[in-house]
Amino acid sequence: MNLFADLTRAASPFRAFAVATVVFGSVASPAFANEAAVPLVQGDKIVITTLDLQADALRMPPEMRPLVLSRVPTVSQIASNLYARRALAAEAQAIGLDKDPLIAAHLKVAIDKVLSDALLERIDQKSTPTEAAVEAKARTLYRATPERFKAEEQVQARHILIAGTTPESKAEAEKILKALKGGADFAKLAEEKSADKGSAAKGGDVGFFAKGRMVPQFEQAAFELKNKNDLSGVVESQFGFHIIQLLDRKPAGIRPFEEVKDELAKEVRATITQDARVAEAQRLQANGKPDAKAMEAFAKTYESAVPAAQRAVAPKQ
Repeated sequence: MNLFADLTRAASPFRAFAVATVVFGSVASPAFANEAAVPLVQGDKIVITTLDLQADALRMPPEMRPLVLSRVPTVSQIASNLYARRALAAEAQAIGLDKDPLIAAHLKVAIDKVLSDALLERIDQKSTPTEAAVEAKARTLYRATPERFKAEEQVQARHILIAGTTPESKAEAEKILKALKGGADFAKLAEEKSADKGSAAKGGDVGFFAKGRMVPQFEQAAFELKNKNDLSGVVESQFGFHIIQLLDRKPAGIRPFEEVKDELAKEVRATITQDARVAEAQRLQANGKPDAKAMEAFAKTYESAVPAAQRAVAPKQ
């Protein structure tokens, strides 16, 4: 799911609000966030603690936080940066910048963001469904939209690639094919001889693929194989000479529920979470009374700053 795309396509301001909070990340605290704050950098009136670093790390994806905070040089750099920023903020307050109306409003918006994210995280936790409920909804979705799970015929194959299109390369491939027909171990020869090092490490296995995924010569030869373990002849492509072996085949049809269960469960959880966020945003936003004239007057104050060429193509409200 592309959250930025969803945000721009949101059908209502409530949905845009809910999705935007997902884009900027969760404020869930790590398990150790409740421990006593330990000072890391101290000055005359300023201190940066472990809790400050944990709070700063909330802007990172959850999976990145341990990687960043487990490195002493990184912790030192972040703590130093936070100290400098807090010292600058103290200076700003000392000269009264926090009393500037625009800056005061900016501070309020920042506080709103932190607190609203915290509340939305709590809403997420309360709306988390049971595994049984998720599976039931996933099965319902699977039965209701079978066209989503159509799959083309696929084959699983492995190959040995001899690079180059010279007579010598072809002769080498034919020699390997003869050895395979004589009972040589395909996986071992792939590891030793194949120029495709990515698949060679897996015994030549390139996994399952449908038509249109491989170069035409390779694809045609692979799909023409009928039975498991059948070998192709020497197949030439722009990469060189291939020997292909069929490992498995999946007919076209509807992917089984067990195969798509995890992706559907993820979709169900995301939908439930987002619906809970939207419902709460709608409830709270219902008390707001927009002043259309004030909004129009505000927009007009910026109109002259828009270049004429852009004003000509701007969408009409």
